Parts: sequence; structure tokens; C-alpha cells
Amino acid sequence: MRTFIMGHGITRTLLKKIKYHGGQTLVNGEPSLVNRLLDAGDVVKVVLPKEPENDHVSVSNVPIEIVYEDPNFLVVNKPAGVASVPSHNYSDDSLVNRVKGYYLRQHYANQKIHIVTRLDKDTSGLVIFAKHHFAHSVLDKQLKDRTIQKTYLAIVAGRISSPHFEIYLPIGRVEGSFVKRQVIDSGKLSVTEAWTVCRLAKQTLLRVRLHTGRTHQIRVHMREIGHPLIGDWLYNPDDHSLPRQALHCAELTFYDPFGDQEIHCQAPLPADMKSYISLNKR
Repeated sequence: MRTFIMGHGITRTLLKKIKYHGGQTLVNGEPSLVNRLLDAGDVVKVVLPKEPENDHVSVSNVPIEIVYEDPNFLVVNKPAGVASVPSHNYSDDSLVNRVKGYYLRQHYANQKIHIVTRLDKDTSGLVIFAKHHFAHSVLDKQLKDRTIQKTYLAIVAGRISSPHFEIYLPIGRVEGSFVKRQVIDSGKLSVTEAWTVCRLAKQTLLRVRLHTGRTHQIRVHMREIGHPLIGDWLYNPDDHSLPRQALHCAELTFYDPFGDQEIHCQAPLPADMKSYISLNKR
């Protein structure tokens, strides 16, 4: 049975929680150990243990913009300037704090917050939350297998002539910095694919897809090829035309095994990037 249920997204970590924290595995309605051999026609049921709440996470009642929601998943459009998760500097009003406030207002039985994907504080766009540990486990596997597709819109400096290009450059930490990344031979292979949407007076709007998920990947790759993001204080510090990097997660696609369907979400370009494009048309 262990092999069977792990093939359906139950991880070893979750199996341990089921065993030691009040969950159950049943075969044909009877409690059973996971080392049992299954026969054709057996019905397996997994009962998840009650999850502890994020008691250390404070509640924010700032509303969230919901793009998609069902009993297992929540997709939110994060505004720029909001951290994805609480930290020393942003302990009370990260996106996680806001989602906790939403869960409380909805009186959901499970108040545990499972953030699956994250965005930099000054990047706007789509972020996925799982509503329980099993859903989180399923999406973590999709992240590992790179089957969750995220597509970004980015405004970069300079007019790019190519309609389509790919970047294969390794990314690693800048020595002595916890934040900054760079292209470096000892880094991890990173692959970015981009399409030109339109050319502005001295800038280009790109549609960008990540084939790996390195920290600051788009920002580092675009800086390395000579087209840094507009407004990027870390990788384009001389540009102050936007108060944040012009990067937005506009599309997100993942597989929902509970409904056996592909979920595709979209978030329109935010007002600040729209305004910048209008002001900088040829």
C-alpha cells in the first residue's frame, strides 16, 4: 500500500504525520498498515490528521484578491510591495498574514497556511496556496517535476530585436551577500525563455517563462545579457523610473488531481506597469 499511496502524492513526511499524529490508512473500510499487499479492487482511504494552526503568524485583515479558489487550492494576485511570507521586517502584513485573516473570516476548519509558490516583495502577480498538507504535498511534487508553469511579464531596458530567445546561464550567490545573485560558473544551471510582446521607445515588454526556479532568475539573467529590469534597485540601481522592478507573474498553470483537471489562472498587468508602457510608447 505504501507504494500505491505515494504514487498518488502522499510523501514520506506526510505518511509519518498520518501514523504518529492521529491520521489513518484504511483498506476496504478497515484500518491497515502501509506495508500491506493490495489486491485488485481494494479501496484505499487515507484520513489526514488535524493540522496545527500557524499560531506564530499574526492576522492581517487587509483584503486579498482571489483569482481562483476551491476546497484544495487558493490562488491570489499579490500586489507589489507586499512580502510573500512574514519576516523580521514584515511580520504583520505579508501575503501569508492576509490569507490567514481571510481564512479566519471564512471560518475554515483548517487554518494552517500552506504557501506553495512565492514572489519577491516588489514583484506582483499570482501566488498559490494549498489548503491542506496533502494538497501542498501534491504541488511540491509538481514544483520538483517542473510541471507548474509560471509566465511573467517584464519591462526591460533597451529594445530587443529578437522575437524569441533562451538564456542558459548558471546562477549562484554573490559572496558576502544573503540577497544578491550573479551568473557564476559554480552556480546552478538556470534556463529562461522569453518572447518579445512589444518594443517601447527605449524599452521592451517581454513574456518570460522559467524552466528552472532560481532566486532572482529573471532579474539576474536579464541584467547579464544587458537588458536589466526597469526599476530594479538591486540589479539596475541607476534606474528610478519605477519604484519597483517591472516584473509581474501573469499566468500560472498547475494540475489538480482532486478534480482531474488543469487549472489555468491569469492576472492582468498592474496599473503601474500599464502606465509606464503608455508613457514610453514610441
